[in-house]
Amino acid sequence: MRFDYAGKALFAAIALLLAAHVLADDGDAERGRKLAYACMGCHGIENYKNAYPKYSVPKLGGQSAAYIAAALAEYDAGARWHPTMKGMASTLSAQDRADLAAWFQGPQRARSGAQPLGTAPATAAACTACHGQDGAGTLPENPTLAGQHADYVAQALNDYRLGKRQNPVMGTFAGQLTRDDIQALATYFSSQSGLSTPKR
Repeated sequence: MRFDYAGKALFAAIALLLAAHVLADDGDAERGRKLAYACMGCHGIENYKNAYPKYSVPKLGGQSAAYIAAALAEYDAGARWHPTMKGMASTLSAQDRADLAAWFQGPQRARSGAQPLGTAPATAAACTACHGQDGAGTLPENPTLAGQHADYVAQALNDYRLGKRQNPVMGTFAGQLTRDDIQALATYFSSQSGLSTPKR
């Protein structure tokens, strides 16, 4: 029974990513800039904090368009937990998501390959295949972690660990992490050069 559930979850995650990747390539960044007015009250304020639980609202400037479109689809589908984001995402069409994603990504998303800053914690070895040694993401569907707020990265890993974010790969990985592991990973990836708070 667990295999069936895991298989369905993996299939759903892959389908969402593939659909989002195709649409993100067709996003209209100028239309996305206009749609983003509703997003900028949180994502456009440097160091703005989520009300509950309290952690930094993620930086989206330079984030992969394919990843943003997929994340919005996951909020709408309930694969990610956040009441405000669920409400916002449920009002968006697939094209709206693609347009917003194109605008947040900007002219060029952060690219993997930079020399990492500092020494990576041992647990980061499992992250590099998807997120790169410098946290910039190796493929468009893999999120950039470089420069993201440390408390947001830690919150995301805890949500995967607790099943509040449903992803078979991340859920399995995060489930093996201790609190100290999570903090070390969050601190390391946030210290890399990458994401920024978008400006209109």
